[in-house]
Amino acid sequence: MKSLRNLADKPWQRKGIIGGLKPEGAFDAAPQKVALGFFLIVATILFSLFGVSYFIRMELSDWRPVSEPAQLWLNTGLLALSSLLLQLACNKVKRGEARNVFSLYLAGGLFAFLFIVAQLLVWNGLQGAGVYLAPNPAASFYYLLTGLHAIHVLGGLWVWSRTSIRLLSGAGPGEVRLSIELCTLYWHFLLLVWLLMFAILSNT
Repeated sequence: MKSLRNLADKPWQRKGIIGGLKPEGAFDAAPQKVALGFFLIVATILFSLFGVSYFIRMELSDWRPVSEPAQLWLNTGLLALSSLLLQLACNKVKRGEARNVFSLYLAGGLFAFLFIVAQLLVWNGLQGAGVYLAPNPAASFYYLLTGLHAIHVLGGLWVWSRTSIRLLSGAGPGEVRLSIELCTLYWHFLLLVWLLMFAILSNT
């Protein structure tokens, strides 16, 4: 009978660590970190494909470069400051400190929101100067790339707002440590993508 039970046993359905060993393909990181990692890989591929398309398209004769507004330097500073403030909040949470965590985290998101507002002002300024989406492929790519990046920032702000609400509702920084860490990592990714985009757009 014991041998029959062994034959009917399905070891792949067992949960946890078997024989002191982790199942093949298991991750040490939290599921949320793994999910964010996969998302960042997909987003990197997406931005890379658009970047390659940008360089291919600019070789055609109808490409007329768009003069980058000086305000983009201010926008870059806003996003960099946002990323820095979130990192400071993350550092405090990792050290087990609660003082000023919410203030730093809140300020980081607010500067990211100001970045979106500043981007809208740049787009309005370009349209006021006669730089529209359709006639010039360089302008089309500019609106496409910066708009795609802005959508990712807005997605991050949605997650940031949920964590902020939890903190306002009385949750301790330790309870939302993972959320703060993930937001910080995502913001660093957004800053890196923006810096690469800014460099490309400014030099082409």
